[in-house]
Amino acid sequence: MATKRSGAHILVLNDVAEILDLFEAVLGDEGYRVSRGTMTPGELGRTFQQVKDVQPDLLIADFLFGHDPLGWQLVQMLRMDATTAALPVVVCSAAAKQIEELSAHLDQMGIGVVLKPFDIDTLLAEVRRILTRANASDREAPNA
Repeated sequence: MATKRSGAHILVLNDVAEILDLFEAVLGDEGYRVSRGTMTPGELGRTFQQVKDVQPDLLIADFLFGHDPLGWQLVQMLRMDATTAALPVVVCSAAAKQIEELSAHLDQMGIGVVLKPFDIDTLLAEVRRILTRANASDREAPNA
């Protein structure tokens, strides 16, 4: 059995049920609390509200839902909202060309990337890296 981690709450968004099952099993075995969801073009606003309502410690989102870059649109919406602007995000996608084109921007935004197909250890390392960086930023923030 895996050693329990921080118990951080991770919201995973993907349009393939088997991928959601995999994330739930792998992350759950690591001690993370996992919520899951999907979206379609007409549900972007609903999914944005779901993220705000759930208030996860980390969001893992696919880049493409069907053929639409809804994950990217969601990330942009999250970064423009004051309540979600600092939400740690990992994009997990097979859209290698699109991710490569945006890599500098994603890095600048502090967004982690895991390309599919992925090794589970690579995914877990990226989740830990992004959560650790977010926790370090929280500690460095001046008291209001």
